[in-house]
Amino acid sequence: MSRSAPDGGKFDLVVIGGGPAGEKGAAQAAYHGHTVAVVERRTRPLGAATVVVGGVPVKALRDAAIYLSGWARRETYGIAIRLSPELTMDRLRSRTLDVMASMANMRRENLLRHRVEVVPGEGRLGPDRTVIVRDDRGDERILRAGVILIATGSHPLRPPEVPFEDPDVHDSESVLAMERLPSEMMVVGGGPVGSEYASIFAALGVRVTLVDRGQRLLPMLDAEMSEGLSRILSAAGVKFMFGAQVDSVGRERRGLRVVVNGRPLRPDVVVHAVGRVGNVEGLGLAEAGVEADARGRILVDRDFQTTAAGIFAAGDIIGPPGLASVSMEQARVAMCRAFNIHFKDAVDPIVPAGIYTLPEVSMIGLTEAAAVAAGEDVVTGRALFEGNARARIAGSSEGLVKLVFRASDRRLLGAHILGEEATELVHVAQAVLHSGGKIDEFIDTTFNFPSRADAYKYAAYDGLRRLDHLRQSRPDATGPAEA
Repeated sequence: MSRSAPDGGKFDLVVIGGGPAGEKGAAQAAYHGHTVAVVERRTRPLGAATVVVGGVPVKALRDAAIYLSGWARRETYGIAIRLSPELTMDRLRSRTLDVMASMANMRRENLLRHRVEVVPGEGRLGPDRTVIVRDDRGDERILRAGVILIATGSHPLRPPEVPFEDPDVHDSESVLAMERLPSEMMVVGGGPVGSEYASIFAALGVRVTLVDRGQRLLPMLDAEMSEGLSRILSAAGVKFMFGAQVDSVGRERRGLRVVVNGRPLRPDVVVHAVGRVGNVEGLGLAEAGVEADARGRILVDRDFQTTAAGIFAAGDIIGPPGLASVSMEQARVAMCRAFNIHFKDAVDPIVPAGIYTLPEVSMIGLTEAAAVAAGEDVVTGRALFEGNARARIAGSSEGLVKLVFRASDRRLLGAHILGEEATELVHVAQAVLHSGGKIDEFIDTTFNFPSRADAYKYAAYDGLRRLDHLRQSRPDATGPAEA
């Protein structure tokens, strides 16, 4: 059962927002004995920000699409489920909403378990470190706080020239409102979310066109992973339009008309997935002395304290990297700093990034290009999943593991994975990077067989083979044979 503040309105901590950062920051402070309130909008279930901003819907949609389409395994077993477009979308939406609801309940139970008071309504900063909460009836309640944590997250960027009021034009969060699976879809944006949606709907048989101003998919990735994923998606039917600009989106009698680089196209549905902006509207930042930039990103110092004493911020609201995993850690560190809790001093500097396309992509550490740009003497090693027994058994053998390491001492610099379970496999490399380990660790380790993780060993073997060739051609450039 939740616990009210001792004087009815005074808390050690008031959190605005129940997303990834808000929930974990609240729990961190409450666990160490502080009275905590979390302000969350009544119009959404507690934790909805977590499951939306944290990317849970697209992950749930992805797994539902795999099941409904028989992706990968349909070629292995020659069996696939065929549903009508209406029924397919109904099943996708139903499963995704079920997952969101269960996750929201988990968030609520976690806060109640920590005796955090949940205050429904819209919160804004008031004078003298207060938070004013307006509920859905218009009534207001003033919460006094020793510390305030702003964790309101972000929302999809909605350019004014894009007619989102049209029922067939969606942002990355409203796409589940579709009543039926379209025949043709245009995805605008080749970042993580756009790439995820493109791959998911292509797996369901939708003809997808992905439009992006850049020259390649997911430019933050190692170029080899980006190119590999593009080839896989192209084989699945995704059409790419790189270096392309959407001139206009409108509706005619025949349906949607989207003009790209002067060329009119007629998709059934448009999904706009280009950027996010911070949820700062109505927070009263200026009045409280909290500074934010033009994109709604609150400025913080190394302690995650804003320009106003005692007011902290964490998560999407402070900008990149926009990962739920990092948002949670930022809030935990912020609360440890705010309350002098000797538990977590800093956010992990080596964090993995995971993209839930079909197949997945994940990376940690330096890309090959970044390592070269940093002046490292770089060698790489690769292992294709088509040679991996577990991947063959599962019927999903696309992709590879790529290791980037230093020639002179074989120290691992980065790891990049394209293939199913990439977002899980990347943590093996994370452990090696944290310890400053060499690729020898993958060779010395005995992996389960058959397992996808066994690909690490063969990527390391390939890297040592390349290193030997490099030493033979450049004996004075790569250091001693044994480091």
